[in-house]
Amino acid sequence: MRIGLILPIAEDRDTGLTQGWAALRDLAIQAESGGLDSVWVFDHLMFRFPDRPATGIWECWTMLAALAAVTERVELGTLVLATPFRNPAVLAKMADTVEEVSGGRLILGLGTGWHEPEFEAFDVPRDHRYSRFEDAFTIISRLLREGHVDHDGRFHAAKDARLIPRGPRAGGPPILVAARGPRMLRLAAREADAWNAAWFGRPTRFLEQRAQLLEACRDVGRDPRTLRITAGVRVADRSSDAGEPRDPEAVIDGSSVQGIVDGLAAYGQLGVDHAICSLEPATRESVGRLAEAAASLSASRAA
Repeated sequence: MRIGLILPIAEDRDTGLTQGWAALRDLAIQAESGGLDSVWVFDHLMFRFPDRPATGIWECWTMLAALAAVTERVELGTLVLATPFRNPAVLAKMADTVEEVSGGRLILGLGTGWHEPEFEAFDVPRDHRYSRFEDAFTIISRLLREGHVDHDGRFHAAKDARLIPRGPRAGGPPILVAARGPRMLRLAAREADAWNAAWFGRPTRFLEQRAQLLEACRDVGRDPRTLRITAGVRVADRSSDAGEPRDPEAVIDGSSVQGIVDGLAAYGQLGVDHAICSLEPATRESVGRLAEAAASLSASRAA
């Protein structure tokens, strides 16, 4: 099982602080030198929840392109790009360019987006979410996998669009789809290279969602062994919890290396190919513990 790190590119809701590029770069380099397999960013424009001030986030694709230039080995992923935010044909062009800069290390995670206030604030259409995604996915996947698409869909079109030049992988990067609903699960089972569900602590809810994915694979005639399974996992330093203890189902205890090992091992036993970890908080210390846990899990598998 590969283990990845989500970079904290958003404003911290507790402190109100946002880590700048230099700090994010250093965390990514630490993750790579520490032996982690991947570094990920998530895609939002802003956050606005009831009874809270609005909070912000760096634009993820710009950050990803910069990370491609300062790292050498780790895979670089999006968890996940909201396809409504960008023209799908242009997005495919952007993805193949990051493929080139990174030397073929991109994992292109795609989803519909979910946080309605940012759609409204940035004037992004949110109706017909699945149909818009299906149109966008058709254009993106064909351009990346075949280098050409001619598609006239209900919401998106690309007329004799071609990717020239091509990145280092002829078929482009692997495409991951985050999916929960029946139609999205069937699309992922039919078309994706990898599937993601998130966010979990103990894998109770993950098991339920994985069962739904396996059913979708049966429905479309896909051997589930050909579809990589990824899970977004919350890892929290519970030693700093104040007041009411955190729900143990919601997070893995990240206050010790052994706690992380025990929590992630459960996902490996369930056939997860890639555990993508969101650290709370994401600091040099917590990234160091995650790297130690990854090394311990790798050693136990090799023994």
